[in-house]
This record gives sequence, C-alpha cells and structure tokens, in this order.
Amino acid sequence: MSEHGDSIVPFNPTELRSGEPACKTDITVLSVDLRTEKSNKEELKDIKKPYEGSSLLQDEHNKDAKLSPFKPQPPSLPKPVGLGMGGKNISFEEKVRGRRLRNSQESLTDPGEMGSSTDLLKEDTSSNGQDLASGHPLDLPPMETPPFRTGSFSETDNEHSDPNKERLKPSRIILSPLQTSGTYPPLENSAASTSLRTANRIDRDCLDYSAVGRRGRSERLQRNLSDSRLLDTMVSDSASVHSMKSTYSVLNPIRPRDVRNRSFLEGSVLGNSALLGAEELDRYFPERRLGIYVATWNMQGEKGLPYNLDDLLLPTDTDFAQDVYVIGVQEGCPDRREWEIRLQETLGPYYVMLYAAAHGVLYLTIFVRRDLIWFCSEVEHATVTTRIISQIKTKGAVGIGFTFFGTSFLFITSHFTSGDSKVYERILDYNKIMEALALPRNLPDTNPYRSTSDVTTRFDEVFWFGDFNFRLNKARGEVEAILNQGVGADMSPLLQHDQLLKEMKEGSIFEGFQEAAIQFPPTYKFDIGCDVYDTTTKQRTPSYTDRILYRNRQADDIKVVKYTSCSSIKTSDHRPVIGMFQVKLRPGRDNIPLGAGQFDRSLYLEGIRRRITRELKEREAAMKNQNNSTVCTIS
Repeated sequence: MSEHGDSIVPFNPTELRSGEPACKTDITVLSVDLRTEKSNKEELKDIKKPYEGSSLLQDEHNKDAKLSPFKPQPPSLPKPVGLGMGGKNISFEEKVRGRRLRNSQESLTDPGEMGSSTDLLKEDTSSNGQDLASGHPLDLPPMETPPFRTGSFSETDNEHSDPNKERLKPSRIILSPLQTSGTYPPLENSAASTSLRTANRIDRDCLDYSAVGRRGRSERLQRNLSDSRLLDTMVSDSASVHSMKSTYSVLNPIRPRDVRNRSFLEGSVLGNSALLGAEELDRYFPERRLGIYVATWNMQGEKGLPYNLDDLLLPTDTDFAQDVYVIGVQEGCPDRREWEIRLQETLGPYYVMLYAAAHGVLYLTIFVRRDLIWFCSEVEHATVTTRIISQIKTKGAVGIGFTFFGTSFLFITSHFTSGDSKVYERILDYNKIMEALALPRNLPDTNPYRSTSDVTTRFDEVFWFGDFNFRLNKARGEVEAILNQGVGADMSPLLQHDQLLKEMKEGSIFEGFQEAAIQFPPTYKFDIGCDVYDTTTKQRTPSYTDRILYRNRQADDIKVVKYTSCSSIKTSDHRPVIGMFQVKLRPGRDNIPLGAGQFDRSLYLEGIRRRITRELKEREAAMKNQNNSTVCTIS
C-alpha cells in the first residue's frame, strides 16, 4: 500500500500482451531496469517507429485499433541502430540519436522541408544531452504506425497534440529498395562487346556541354573512348590496342623514327613496317577478306537510263555494302560521262571512282570506299578489239589491273561474237583477248614464276564478265516449259544444254576459271519493259548470255556470296547479272607504286550534288502532295 492508499503491484513484463502498451497515458523507458541482452531486444520491439519528430499524440481509437489483414501494409522502415551492433547493450542516448538520424534522413525526401537535416540532427542531439544531464526522464507518447499516411495530419490528430510544440510537416512514404531477381550477365573482355557498348554509351548531344570536357587531356580521351561511335569502328586486335594508347586520337600512333626512316613509295621489301604490310592490313581487315561487287549489263545502246540504279548496285536483300564495286557495260549509252555520274550518285559519298576505261561502247568502271583509296596501287588498263575492222568497236574487251595491299586484281569485261551457232568464233575471241591484253606494264608481278602468255596468270585474282553470247542448244518450247514450272525452279535441265559450260568442261575456253551455281532464269532475250521473252519473228531461244567467271591463284581465295540477276531493270533486252564475292588479301611491300589517293574529284562532286538535288526535289514533291491532299467526309 502507498501513502495515498493505493495498492502497489510489482511490475511484471511477461503479463503484457503483444502489441499492448505498458501504460495508457505515458510510457516510461525501461532501459535502466532491463539491462540484459534479451530484455534490450524486447524493448526495441515494443518501441514503435514514429513519423518525423515522434512527439504527436494519437487518438485513442487509433491506438487500440487492430491492423486488418485486408488493409495495405505500411512500408518497411530502416532497421534500428541498436540491432546492427551484434546484440551489444547500448545507452538510451545512442538509441535516441539513431532514431533522430533516421527521421532526419527521411525528411530529405520531402520537398516541403526547408531546413538542413544536419542542423536538425545537431539540435535534437544537444537537447537530448541537456535532458539527460539534468536527470529528467524523457517521456515518449505511445503511438502505433497507421496503415498508410499519404497526406497531412487530420484535424483529430491536431486536437490531441500539444499546442506548445510546433506543428510537424507531413512525411512521404519511403518504399523499400528493389531487389534484383537474378545475377547480371558477365561482361566480355572485348572492346567490341555489345554489353560494353551499352554500358559505356554517352549521349552525343551532351558531350560538348559536360563538365568533364573542362578537365585534363586524359579524362577527355577516356570519355571519347567510351563513346559508342568509336566502339562501332574499333576491332579487337593488337593494332587497335596500340591506337588507343595515342595521346591525341584513336589513330595508329607513329613514332618519330618511323617518320624519319620510312618511305611509302620506295622502302623496305620485307613488308614488316610497310604501309601495305601485315600490321596495316590486319588493322583494316582483321579477317583479311575484301568484299567485291561485280555487275555486268548489256544496255542495248539505250539513250534513256533507268531513273533509279539502287536495285542494280544496292540490293535490299544484303546486309552490308561491299568494299569495291566493278561495273562492266556492253553496248553502253552514248554519253559515257553521264553513266559514270549516275553511278557516283547512286553509291553516294562513301565511294570514289578509282578508275574508268572504255573501248568503244564497252565501259568498265571501278569504285572503292574512300578510306581504302590509299592502299591501291597505280591503275593500268588495256583494250583489245576482236573485229576485223578495228574502227567498229562493239566487240572486244577492256581490262583494268591494280594491286590492293599485296594482292593483284584483274577485271575484264568483254563482248563476244553473237549468233546461236558461232561457238567457234566466240572461242577465237577469247584466245585473242587472253594473248593480246597487255597487262601489267609497270606493276610488279606478284608471282612471276607462274606467269605465261595468258594474261590471267599474271594476277592473283581475276574476274572476267560480260556478254559472252553463248546460247542454249535446246528448242524454245522445251525451254519455256521448264521456265513455266514456277519461280525457284531447278535450272539444271537447262544448263545441261548450255554451250559455255560444255566448252569449259572440254577445256577449250576459260581454262582454270569457275562459275557459281546458276539459280536464276535466262537473262536474254526480253521484250523491252516487260518480263516476256522475245516475241518478234526471230523467236530467239532464252539463253544465259551474261555471265561472271572468276579465277584465283590459290585455292579458296575467292568465296561466292551471291550470284543472281536483276529482274527489276527492264530498259534493255538483257537483264543485268550481279555477283558478290569475298576475296583473300595478302600483305604488300613498299616497292609497289601507290596511286597516292588519286580519284576523279570532279565526278565525285557532281554525283554528290545531283544526289542532294534529287533528295530535295523528292521532299518538295512529298510536301506538295501533302498540302494538296484533302479529306472527304460523309455526312
């Protein structure tokens, strides 16, 4: 019994139910009495996690209300400071400081907070220290975390709050951090890795305005190397690793002693430090393969060229454009310069015309990528006529030879004698061209020990294409019956009667040459503007007159990628034939006479000007059609 007549019951913490406060009015902290590790953990469980300040009294109804399982659960708050110390007993001042620190950190996410969280922490800590020093116990109001607090405190809460204390600002719900569902994929150790490109991608529009741009030279280089545009062009080889060590750019560094000693026009024949050597070759062609696009077309002397040559040079069923474009024309248009400008306009600014030669109406044009022009040697050409009267230059051949790195190339386009039964005359044309084509003249022979009177043996890789005029020894009705079987039909029944394949098997023509498998219909002879074969009185049999053959000095140097015809161009009685090849390259020597980057500059500028003009006209036409269009409504 107390002196007031009340009975004193000793405090037993085990009699309290879980979740029930120790007292209805005030809670006295039991840290002094409960000093063991087990009691300390139970005390931390009973202490509720308040909102900012934790000095607001709640309504009696909120204290006794149970959380319904159907109500949304409150987000998990950070773990108390005391629990992270391995069960060690901590003082009450450390507990309060940890709670104050959590509240101040949560207030950082509230845009309504105007003061500094650091200053608030200092004030709370100083006030707690004064209270503890004076010996006054700190009373905490009992409160439970409500299910959700998305807005400001209600009026009911304000009525029960202490008017002497300042009103607290609402806090924002802090969600628990997201956890990853799985492990991240490992990054490759290659600069060309797709994951590395994505991870190091930098917005190009922000590069010039970044604060990093005002730092040192090394940081700018590191930023540039992480740009995705540079990663797209780099290859994982030793040369690229050395180029990244350059102080000023990603180009291959040049040592001063190399500048003093090396001569690109007349230098070492060992090829180790040559401009056309192995190191430079591997830098541009890691697989040592060059993409070559060959097209042959008998234009029938038409003055009007097709409006668009994209289908001839840039087919849509290929992933990438090739490195070298070689176009041979028989019975070309009267204006040869116009034809070359149209080719430059189609290929665009990525390519330059390396060389062009003609023999009457036979045109041969070569385009290369503009960044590969420095590795080409001087270009030579020669012509041969097969007519008895040399003034009539409709039949014959024109050849162009040059060296790229250490591999020599020869391209020949020719037009043989026409006629179904003149097989022997066509063989004579071949023999004359093979012996009379005077190439090379100044270029060094890459393998003089194997060269003969045959011009095709003096070069590493040879492409011979054109209108050979070999026919099918089969009746037209039988040929049409096979063609009418549908698209993609087997052409082997027709090829069994092909004159050229028969003569090649016998070894009378094109010895050592190969041809890819033919899986397209005959390219001769069509009516102009349609896909119907000859309907004139002559009723010519459809035949494979237009062909592309190739010869390599070593086996498997040339791989066929594609061999087909271009059926969309119908301005001639012939359909163009195109072939795509991958050719093996070898390192070169400094004794090869270089072309020093020479190309037709005036043709390049005119082709680009026309390309821009055409695009502008197409845009104006599209805008005009859009402005003139009307919308019809039905009332």
